[in-house]
Amino acid sequence: MANLNPAAQALARIKQDKQSNLAVAADLTDANSLVKLVQQVGDSICVLKTHIDVISDFTPDLITTLLDLKKQYNFLIFEDRKFADIGNTVKLQYGGGIYRIADWADIINAHVVPGPGIIEGLWEIGKTKGAGLLLLAEMSSAGNLATGDYTKTAVAWAQKYSDFVIGFIGMKKLVDDPKFVTMTPGINFADKSDKLKQQYVTPEQAIQGGSDIIIVGRGIYGASDPSLAAKQYREAGWGAYNSL
Repeated sequence: MANLNPAAQALARIKQDKQSNLAVAADLTDANSLVKLVQQVGDSICVLKTHIDVISDFTPDLITTLLDLKKQYNFLIFEDRKFADIGNTVKLQYGGGIYRIADWADIINAHVVPGPGIIEGLWEIGKTKGAGLLLLAEMSSAGNLATGDYTKTAVAWAQKYSDFVIGFIGMKKLVDDPKFVTMTPGINFADKSDKLKQQYVTPEQAIQGGSDIIIVGRGIYGASDPSLAAKQYREAGWGAYNSL
């Protein structure tokens, strides 16, 4: 059964229209670099993943530009805020502050550590926006605690709140239900890990494990030619998806 959440439906359409299951993690720290990267990779991606709070020269004009680029290149914006507080606090973080994430992010994500109130708090803001929530069920860093019962709880809560929760950040498929999408971080052709314990897998390994969307960061924005790198990752990810 398809997910009726507007963000989930939009993501499914864009994937098919662009023949892409590639998300780029644009972990850049100034507005000009972020905009330049989107212009280089926009044709290849279905999702732009941002960390808006690391932009040193953030202004609301950046959001206007990103929304224009979203329309031009046809992708969704996923703000990787990783909400992790009580329901009332995340409502304030999501709906207000200087970033006003709810006004422009199609997709957000959250830890389940605070309990189901975090989902309910985010839903109170996101329900009128057509936004979708991903739960952090697994992570790609060595030694992380998102395992076992934690992961099982994330899956159970996703099923309970499936009108808002559209899937997971995970390293593999966690539930055999097509309404949920799995986005997998830590994708890289070359490296196996970095000095801060990030662990990498290839696009093929992720897709074979049941991932739906591959998230690539340094493999693209750190490449000498980000446009070419994005095309290569898109082709690898979509090729692996079609070979299942």
